[in-house]
Formats: sequence, C-alpha cells, structure tokens
Amino acid sequence: MTTPATPASNRGGALYLRRRVANSIFIVLSLAAALFGLLWLALILGGLLIDGISALSPTLFTQITPPPGEKGGLANAIAGSVMMSSIAVLAGTPIGLFAGTYLAEYSRAGGMASKFAYVVRFINDILLSAPSIIIGLFVYEILVVPMRGFSGWAGAAALAVIVIPVVVRTTENMLLLVPDGLREAASALGAPRSAMIKSVTWKAAQAGIITGILLAVARISGETAPLLFTALGNNGWVSGWDTMNHPMASLPAVIFNFANSPYEDQHAFLTDAGALADDLLSQGFTAMKIWPFDQFVEKSNGQFISNFVDTGHAHDECLGDLLHVVARNKPLEKHNT
Repeated sequence: MTTPATPASNRGGALYLRRRVANSIFIVLSLAAALFGLLWLALILGGLLIDGISALSPTLFTQITPPPGEKGGLANAIAGSVMMSSIAVLAGTPIGLFAGTYLAEYSRAGGMASKFAYVVRFINDILLSAPSIIIGLFVYEILVVPMRGFSGWAGAAALAVIVIPVVVRTTENMLLLVPDGLREAASALGAPRSAMIKSVTWKAAQAGIITGILLAVARISGETAPLLFTALGNNGWVSGWDTMNHPMASLPAVIFNFANSPYEDQHAFLTDAGALADDLLSQGFTAMKIWPFDQFVEKSNGQFISNFVDTGHAHDECLGDLLHVVARNKPLEKHNT
C-alpha cells in the first residue's frame, strides 16, 4: 500500500527539481563561457603559428633589423630583450624576495612592524596594478632626463620596477602557506629567526618562490610601453663595455614599430616572426612556472598540504640542515650532571 503524497513532499520535490534545473543551466553557461574564451585563444595562437612559422629562418636570429626593402633579422632586438630582462630580474628579485620575507615573517609581532607592513603592502598593490606606461614615464624622469639620453640601463630599471611587486606578492603568499609547525620546530631547536627563514621556510617555499620569479619574467618579456620611454630602440649593434649606455632594441618595441610600418615586408615578415618568438618566450615561462607550483602545493578540502612536509626524506633533510645551523650559530650548552 502506497502512502499518498503530502504537500510537504510535493514542495520538496519541486524545490529539488528547480535546483537541478538551475544547476544544469549554470553548468551549461560556464562551459559555454570557457569554450568562448578558448576559441579566441586558439584563433590567436593559430594565426601566430601559421604566419610566424613561415617567417622563421636562421637569418632571423643572426642579422639585425633591416631598413625598408631589405632582408634582415631580429638578432639585436632579441639580444637587447635578453640583456635588459636579465638585469631587471637580477636587480628586482633580491629586493622582492627580502621584502616578501619581511611581510610574511617579521610583521606578525604587531605594533610598528605590522603598521609598516600594511604601508608596504598598500604600496606594493599600487605598483602591481599600475599601468606599465606610468612606470616608464617615472623612470624617464628620474633616469633618462638626468642622463640626457635613452639607454639600456633605463629600460632595465623600468622592467625591474615591474618585477619587484610580483616577486613581493608571490614570496609573501608562498611563505604564508608554509605550516607554522615548521617554524615552531626550528624555534624549539634553538635556531635564530634568520637561520629558520634561510634553512626552513625558504627551503619549504622555494618552488613557489621560483614560480613567482618566472611569473615576473613572463610579465616583463612582453612589455613595450616602458621601453619606448627608456630604451627607445636601436636598429644596429652597439658593441663594447658601454653597450647598456646607448639606446637598445627590444623585441616588443620592434614588433610595435614594425606593426605600424607602412612597408609590407616589415609588417608581413618580421612582425609575424617577432610576435611568434615573443609569444613562445612568454608561453615558455608560463609553462615553466606552472609545474613547480603544482609540485609545491595541493589543496584538498581547503587544507594546505605541502610536499615538503609530506615527503619524509625532505623533512629529514630539512631537520638535518637545521641541526647543523643550530650547532653553528648557537652551540648547545653542556650541563654537568
């Protein structure tokens, strides 16, 4: 004998049906939005591959940018981008690393330290979201105008300003993900805070920190606006020890100039090849930064799981290094019994 449906059960069935319908609608909309974005990405990458691969040749990497009507390559632009980006990363990474470490490790005590950390985070957020052309104008005023000329140093300085906030943010976030139990263990062993940071937290978060550095490199590899106001550009080679003291070509700036060129050979050949080379560079660093981050952190039910902690060998290795640091910095006292 079946029991008749009650009004309460009818309301529950209708509510369940509405939720199923709403859930299906949102799944379909989310899938459509994802496919819409992937479609345009595929069109952009497909166009770059089709037009750019046909323009790739050995001369692209061995000859300098040519005048209109002649054949040439992008060797000077590629070399200039590598030089300025390398100097920017070498200059900006230590600043961002130590600033992010301060925000994550030294600003927890409260008082003036936390207030100062709040100001630093606020300024860093402004730099992180500032348009790159504003950074280029800033470096133009403080370096290009006093030096009375464009230079590779000014371009590297503008890129370094872009690198710093990215490294600060990622370093702070990665260090905050390190479990406090590791810090407490280091303190229990008698390690000073500096030794704890160097041997424990930096080592635990090194994959995430490297990810942030690669993210910064991918960010500056495609910047054009700050280089137009600082490095300007150069259609030839500048050899010698003072190479960075002269205007320097860069791959994004050359792409921008040739894209606006009325000459078909520059627009069709070097622009497509340069855009493909620059995109491969950026995508390469993007792929490089995804792998170490995936190796560094996994999230399960909202709980942080560190591979550094989960791997017994790595944990024992860290404790062994920490014991050596403690013995070197603060030897254990012997007590007579």
